Amino acid sequence: MLFSSKEFILYFLPAVWISYIVISQFSGRRYAKIFIALASIVFYAWWKLEYLPILLISVVVNFFLSKYLLKNNYAYRKSILTAGIIFNLGLLGYFKYTYFIIDQLNIHTGTSFSFEPILLPLAISFFTFQQLAYLVDAYKNKVQPSVFFDYLLFVSFFPQLIAGPIVHHQEMMPQFEANNKQLPSWENLRQGVQIFIIGLFKKIVIADTLAIFADQGWAAPGQLTFFDAWGTTLCYTFQLYFDFSGYSDMAIGAALLFGIRLPLNFNSPYKALNIQDFWRRWHMTLSRWLRDYIYIPLGGSRVKEPKILLNLVITFLLGGIWHGAGWTFILWGLIHGLGTIIHRLWSRLKIPLPKWSAWLLTFVFIHFAWVFFRATSLEEAYHVAQAMIGINGVRIPQLYTEFINSILNYHLLGPDVPAWSGVIPSRVIFYLGFAAIIAFIPKNSGEITFEKPLRFPIIAALTSAAMILICILTSIDAEKSPFLYFNF
Repeated sequence: MLFSSKEFILYFLPAVWISYIVISQFSGRRYAKIFIALASIVFYAWWKLEYLPILLISVVVNFFLSKYLLKNNYAYRKSILTAGIIFNLGLLGYFKYTYFIIDQLNIHTGTSFSFEPILLPLAISFFTFQQLAYLVDAYKNKVQPSVFFDYLLFVSFFPQLIAGPIVHHQEMMPQFEANNKQLPSWENLRQGVQIFIIGLFKKIVIADTLAIFADQGWAAPGQLTFFDAWGTTLCYTFQLYFDFSGYSDMAIGAALLFGIRLPLNFNSPYKALNIQDFWRRWHMTLSRWLRDYIYIPLGGSRVKEPKILLNLVITFLLGGIWHGAGWTFILWGLIHGLGTIIHRLWSRLKIPLPKWSAWLLTFVFIHFAWVFFRATSLEEAYHVAQAMIGINGVRIPQLYTEFINSILNYHLLGPDVPAWSGVIPSRVIFYLGFAAIIAFIPKNSGEITFEKPLRFPIIAALTSAAMILICILTSIDAEKSPFLYFNF
């Protein structure tokens, strides 16, 4: 049940929201919280019932570990925290990295270990990191004790369960306690619906359309030439952004309907002027988690310069590994770690770059790194990178002729997508241009939605209605286009 599916939008979300409001009004917030926790479990089990026991085991174990950690006079608090970290990382490691580790052993040692395919539970990276943070905060006495259903709700709250944002207990749960019988405000409802629609538009109209072009190019990476490679990779760069930021917008919007404000996860990351600025804007809650629970405990910026640089590389390397089990993710993390080091050393020289060149350099760097993030193997990444620098040849595409002809013949939105064959289809140009304009120029969804006071309410309402209509007319079957970060 995707956020962009009719089952979620027309049935699940309205039914749960109405039930939550009724229960909250007539039975109190305690029973409303229990209801929303159980509804979230149903939402998770909807994907695949086999995932559910793993989530519940993780929740139960972490809940009881946290109960011990919150006892200040307990003699073995540090040992309990260590056991909790081992349990969570072991659970994540077994389901996510066992196949990769055994495969590498077979390749490099000549062994022939065989194993059955291991089920990768949906969202295990997200709910594991969220609970690890809770355990550490409990050890530091930064959270208050909670009852089981409150903790279950904290972990499983369906708007943020599958792909974040990664939230702290203290920034979400107190909101459920406030104003015991008060309905979500009209402003929350307005903001929730508006940002949900924006996210839906990002996913269905932009990301899913660009996915057609990106997947087509990545299907034959060895056949790409210069323009094909840049068209393919740019489609993926914008697909990834609008896919994940679209999900995050819909998560924030769905939560606002229940009066809960989740943290923003994106702040126009492709407008960044350096790699550090990018990571302050992209997947902001993961960046915060890596900073607070990896970088700072390693010493952060309080140690000598060589150790700071090492801490940066380790942090980004672990960020790459978190995303997936494969050398491509490891290399992607290292690339960003090295980029951050270069930026830090360059900053010491105090030689400012013009804004336009700083932005262009940053975007090209990020774009190139996404090649390794998307590739299924180092060989595939190598082929695409070769094509991007012209080693596989440079065919001058029939760019202008085809583009003009398409406009004159109204084929920009035609159903057929030409194969990558040295000619950049006009639809690619149109959608890439549209995506670039949205990503680079106007205010982002958070700035638009949470603008106070709302400057043009009628225009905002008409725009939202138009976006819904376009989503319907786009006629992409959302059930066949899951969100990219579900893979992580």
